[in-house]
Amino acid sequence: MTWRNVRIIFAREIRDQLRDRRTIFMVAVLPVFLYPLLGLSFFQIAQFMGEKPSRILVIGAREPLDPPLFENNRFCEMFFASPAEARLLELTFFREEPEDHGLLRAPEGWETLAKEAITSQDFDAVLVFPPGFAGELARFREEIRRQLTAHFPGDIRNPADTHFESTGSKDHDELSHSGGIPPGKGQPVIVARSAIPSPQIYYSSAQERSQTAYNRLQRVLEQWSTQVMIANLAAAQLPPEAARPFRLEIADVSAGTSLQGAAVWAKIFPVLLVIWSLTGSFYPAVDLCAGEKERGTLETLLSSPASRKEIVLGKLAAITLFSMATAVLNLVSMGLTGWLAFGNLPQFSAPPLSSVLWLGLALLPTSAAFSCLALGIAAFARSTKEGQYYLMPLLFVTLPLVGLPMARGLELDLGTALIPITGLVLLLKTLIEGQIAEALRFVAPVTAVTLGGCLLMLRWSVQQFNREQVLFRESERFDLTAWLRYATRRRSVPTPALALLCGVSILLVRFVLTQALARTSLTLSFMQQALITQLVVVLLPVGVMTGLFVDRPRETLLLRWPRWRHVLGAALLAVALCPAFSTFKLWVTKLYPLDPAIAEYLKQLSTSVPDWPTLLFVMALVPAVCEELAFRGFVLSGFRSGLRPLEAVVYSAVFFALTHALMQQSVVAFVAGLVLGMLALRTGSLYPCVVYHAMHNGLGLVLGSITAEVYRQHPWLESLASWTEDGLMFRGPIVAAGILAAGLIVSWMIPHSPDRPTPEHDAD
Repeated sequence: MTWRNVRIIFAREIRDQLRDRRTIFMVAVLPVFLYPLLGLSFFQIAQFMGEKPSRILVIGAREPLDPPLFENNRFCEMFFASPAEARLLELTFFREEPEDHGLLRAPEGWETLAKEAITSQDFDAVLVFPPGFAGELARFREEIRRQLTAHFPGDIRNPADTHFESTGSKDHDELSHSGGIPPGKGQPVIVARSAIPSPQIYYSSAQERSQTAYNRLQRVLEQWSTQVMIANLAAAQLPPEAARPFRLEIADVSAGTSLQGAAVWAKIFPVLLVIWSLTGSFYPAVDLCAGEKERGTLETLLSSPASRKEIVLGKLAAITLFSMATAVLNLVSMGLTGWLAFGNLPQFSAPPLSSVLWLGLALLPTSAAFSCLALGIAAFARSTKEGQYYLMPLLFVTLPLVGLPMARGLELDLGTALIPITGLVLLLKTLIEGQIAEALRFVAPVTAVTLGGCLLMLRWSVQQFNREQVLFRESERFDLTAWLRYATRRRSVPTPALALLCGVSILLVRFVLTQALARTSLTLSFMQQALITQLVVVLLPVGVMTGLFVDRPRETLLLRWPRWRHVLGAALLAVALCPAFSTFKLWVTKLYPLDPAIAEYLKQLSTSVPDWPTLLFVMALVPAVCEELAFRGFVLSGFRSGLRPLEAVVYSAVFFALTHALMQQSVVAFVAGLVLGMLALRTGSLYPCVVYHAMHNGLGLVLGSITAEVYRQHPWLESLASWTEDGLMFRGPIVAAGILAAGLIVSWMIPHSPDRPTPEHDAD
């Protein structure tokens, strides 16, 4: 590889992009004006976003309340932080007519009247005081005073010598008549608690105005309830401090430092970095690949002395530069706009200066990774119009990985650090918040995942440029009739599109069936649910698509009779890899812990085994048959007809992993899918895969049924594994010996592998 050619191509692409007005607008013009215009628009719209008063209907407030709740047909201003807040609640008092008196005595009458007032949208909420509420409240307070006077005739008492207990009237009468309250210091005063009916708030959760009215009304009543408590304490000759002896003092240690308000910027900057790195790389990539196809200059570039790898590196450097420029300008514009607009708020401040350093370090690998991805996708596009269509699906895949770190409770750990994009966003968030020591622990895994993604995307881009059928696909007009005729044509093996359709169909059927079973009243056992899932979710779509689109189902589903070595080798391979998969499963569970409720449910299933033959049939044999027919049969054969064998194995393993309900199971299933896919390629038959799959599931059930008591009863297990909270943990030498044995078994099977079934399976 000649770096001079890379520099020449890089300079060429930079000149071309600087002449393109669309690229200049996306990179330089849009970021500079976007955020100030958004801020200006926000302040203009805010003029019409003032808080609207809530209309409240008050029923049953004829009697004066003590302490007072209303004054001048409004709530008392003492319950609000400012008079303006008091004006946000407009009260209308219901005038009771003589004919309404009997109706309002029953709760049904209140509810009917309140519903009519809200549904007619005359009022946003209704506050109802039960009949006699004020009198009951006054009698309760007088009862406190009377009982204190009866127990302590003097004018003054020491509150420290008395403690109060609340009980029902019946219990109090029994204690009083039995003389069970002895006089003396520290004696209890039993307060007879009468049944005071509670005020009720009626509102509609379907209306936002009604919800706002409810929240405002609830805050007022809570303040008034505090005043009622103070009045009751005064009746007991106790100070208000007796109920609240202390107040919480709050101190923000970041106040006055550069980290004040860093939590806000920590959520904004990493997301903007990822989104604009992706967007800033996509449009130049489309113009440098699909645009050159339309202009007819790509052929000239490919005929130059530069190799395909040098061409990719030159274009990649140019795209990465524009991606970085787009991200930097957006971050600077966003930071300055936010600081100028909200910098005067006490809880807000300018972005920490340290954030510039962390974002700068993450900028290059992030832009490079997205540039590699955008370059490969743009090379696949026939035209710039088609290339722009690919941006939205790419954003749909990226946004969940960006939004996941914003969820509450998700913190940076080893498990989240290994998730692409998510780990990078969490690392930046932690660094900007000032938790340097915590973030440095996970710099290595995040860097490894990010750089590994860059290398994989770079290799994929080079492969795209090495495939003539990708670079020189001609744009054609889409004919729906011709496409339907082509799609429904029966063929010897399915196409990659049919394999993709089969995998997506299985996922959709699983989602629909899961939701349907959850909504029905059917009570199915775990065995019945597992059996229905395999037959309906996995086997049914495969059977339908095989019958509709395939002429030779035996060839598609790899239903060839295997050699005895393949069957025996598959069984031995499952046994040899059992310790490794068991250990890998425990590692995955530690990285991504199960929900406690799910873990307890799975533990009960593994320990309660009423019928082992039925369990092995439903949980080991049936999934082995159904899933192998689907993923190593139809899906793998379809992908092999248009992709390289290794790519087909990876894609089939991805769909195999996605069909599992739990994320922890999906990770283990992906690795198992790779082993099963290679086994299908080596043997050319589905039967060894079924044997391996059934043995793998069966051994997992056996290991899961071993409890601590069983482990102690069999001392020979101590030489193989140790007992942990999550179950058996195989010892390192056993795992290593199993992997070594698996390699020997595979080498024993390889010389006896048949030739590839058909040339069309390996066609590029």
